[in-house]
Amino acid sequence: MKFTLSWLKDHLETDASLETICETLTMIGLEVEHVDDKAALKPFVIARVLTAEKHPEADRLRVLSVDTGDGNPIQVVCGAPNARAGLVGAFAAPGTWVPGIDVTLGVGKIRGVESRGMMCSERELMLSDEHDGIIDLPEDAPVGQSFASWAKLDDPVIEINLTPNRPDATGVHGIARDLAAAGLGTLKTGAVEPVGGAGACPVEVTIEAPDLCPGFALRMVRGVTNGPSPKWMQQRLMAIGLRPINALVDITNYVTFDRGRPLHVFDAAKVKGDLVVRRARDGETVLALDGREYTLTPEMCVIADENGVESIAGIMGGEHSGCDENTTDVLIESALWNPLNVARTGRELGIITDARYRFERGVDPEFMAAGLELATRMVLELCGGEASAERVVGYAGHTHKTIAFPVSEVTRLTGIEVPAEEERGILERLGFGVADVFGMDITDGPRNAGSTLSYLSADNMRNVRRKGVFEVSVPSWRPDVDGKADLVEEVMRIHGVEKIAPQAMVSHDAVNGRILTTLQIRTRSARRALAVRGMMEAVTWSFIPARHAELFGGGQEALKLANPIAADMSDMRPSLLPGLIAAAQRNADRGFADVALFEVSGTYEGDGPNQQRRVAAGVRRGTARMDGAG
Repeated sequence: MKFTLSWLKDHLETDASLETICETLTMIGLEVEHVDDKAALKPFVIARVLTAEKHPEADRLRVLSVDTGDGNPIQVVCGAPNARAGLVGAFAAPGTWVPGIDVTLGVGKIRGVESRGMMCSERELMLSDEHDGIIDLPEDAPVGQSFASWAKLDDPVIEINLTPNRPDATGVHGIARDLAAAGLGTLKTGAVEPVGGAGACPVEVTIEAPDLCPGFALRMVRGVTNGPSPKWMQQRLMAIGLRPINALVDITNYVTFDRGRPLHVFDAAKVKGDLVVRRARDGETVLALDGREYTLTPEMCVIADENGVESIAGIMGGEHSGCDENTTDVLIESALWNPLNVARTGRELGIITDARYRFERGVDPEFMAAGLELATRMVLELCGGEASAERVVGYAGHTHKTIAFPVSEVTRLTGIEVPAEEERGILERLGFGVADVFGMDITDGPRNAGSTLSYLSADNMRNVRRKGVFEVSVPSWRPDVDGKADLVEEVMRIHGVEKIAPQAMVSHDAVNGRILTTLQIRTRSARRALAVRGMMEAVTWSFIPARHAELFGGGQEALKLANPIAADMSDMRPSLLPGLIAAAQRNADRGFADVALFEVSGTYEGDGPNQQRRVAAGVRRGTARMDGAG
């Protein structure tokens, strides 16, 4: 999960430094893997090429006169094919370290002509792999201003490593909520104002696979103009590694990362008839937005119309109904998908997308309709048009889990005393509903099956009033919270595990008593006694051929395997010697005649109470010896 610092501050009102934010994120369980603050780009400034003359000694070089905003043109020798008078680009003065080539610039001569800096390409600034020409900025780019500041490259990019149980942190708003709960600022409201619709959505939706699609929301927006998205949106998407495409697609990508709510937009003119959410037919194919054709199976969920499959549910849309610069009417879709089915489909098709990443972890069901409202508002603001009313199908609402949480549970599981009011405050800041049940008389009479406390054990029921309990309602965006231990984890990660004071180990007044059994003591003594005589410990098979067992006291009374691994390996060994002798023989066959082996293990002697005993045996240069060890 990646986001920029300014993006985070859209949701979190804070004056905390980048270092403090990153440290806090790691401490509350959102481990920061990397921070790219583009500090190396701060010395680069926007400059304009005034003149570009041919180098007197080289056909492919140009001698540029560059205005950096201070009124004193600078001479630069440049070999870029797009170097020309009037070009506005990024300039590096002598003494600047250029990260893409790992060089600190100095004043030098190139073919006898002095050069006092460099006009840079994108690769030299590590913005991309493009190096065929120098950066070509718009003519109105402010000459003399910091290039990183103008291009918003001075906005640090933070990358966190999410565990699979934190779907709420796949959106910037969820991350801001955690930081606010940790005391690092105030969470800005995430409420979405509804968009009034003109008339009903003309496209009907039928859900034929409700087990794979618990809800589907749709809205049409007519009369949109689909051009490039605003510069601020493009900059944020590029900062986290996404390529801007057009305003409609960029809006869906932006909401995906901003709120953890994947969306999809269909070109309404390319959708034939109504939409059906169903299982794919065996062998059905779809050409997806990545340009690849995928063959589907009945275990996969799709969105289809009369033309066939238009989208692989929860993973990727189809090329046929994709939006382009000619799109004027769009259908905006916000749906809920079965997490296991999305994960299985993505794995079988080999597709990894940002939508799959979120749906397979579980998105907030209560934000399905709100996400559609947010995307619609952004489409209207950036692309114009007129929206219809939303159509919501199949969604039955979310039932909140409730957990009886004794206030003493944190101390019981962690040994740390956290005041009850602090526990309440932490949970409430994280979005949990917390109600007191201190005064509830739930010990008398039969328990009500509909009560949120009906699952308490009898002991806990009797102790509720004595110890105090919170009734905690789990928010819809936290499907990972199921019980008391999960709530303890939530309290402790915000309270601060670093507050756990180190404690010395308990010192015993007397030396501990013996903890090894007699057999364990004798076994260790046998190993040491044999090893100090220069013998090597061996481990041989516990089952041997019947003819070998007869030679060492086995025969008819030996334990036999009902299902031997080989036809001639049927008897459990009555002695350790057969395996050791065979091992000594194999060593002798390889030229190691002076070999000494021993083994300490079990032997098996019939079906009586003494069918197994532990012994030690040794073999040295063709002689054998057996000693009892137990």
